[in-house]
Amino acid sequence: MDREPERSRGVIEARAQPAPDVGGGSWERFEALYRSSRDDVYGYVATLLRDPAAAEDVTALAFERAYRRRASFDRRRGVERAWLFGIARNAALDELRRRKRVAALVVDPEDVSGPSVADGAEVALRRTAVRSAIAALNGREREIVALKFHGGLSNGEIGRVLGLSETAAGTLLYRTMEKLRRACDANG
Repeated sequence: MDREPERSRGVIEARAQPAPDVGGGSWERFEALYRSSRDDVYGYVATLLRDPAAAEDVTALAFERAYRRRASFDRRRGVERAWLFGIARNAALDELRRRKRVAALVVDPEDVSGPSVADGAEVALRRTAVRSAIAALNGREREIVALKFHGGLSNGEIGRVLGLSETAAGTLLYRTMEKLRRACDANG
């Protein structure tokens, strides 16, 4: 009676083994992608959702989806980082669609990373001007800024994530940055 049932032993052995390598790379490779990208993916998703708590959930979901779909990654279509941002984008858009079905936010969540007392008045004014300018952008413009600056993606990679050509992505980014500069100059 002190023998362990055959089924239980198999479960224990399976839990002790690392996840199998399924075409998309090793666990170590995925972990390196996670460590190098998690903060940038969170920043990107937070920019889209404007809700830090939801951004944490969506970021976790994006990495979970990426891990499960790692076998679908095709190096010929781009780098892992751009592939990951595409997954994060889809997860964020799913969340935005879900929110529309539930209810619209009346106001944006409070910005807990606002200027601190230690910041100079000029820095605080610049931050406020940039935040206001970004808030005035439409969703597509905010997204391209987030992909470029949170994601660190090239124009070609941004184009692949958004379904645009590299030239169209570059043009949209340029126009958006000019719009931001004008808005910041007007507010600052």
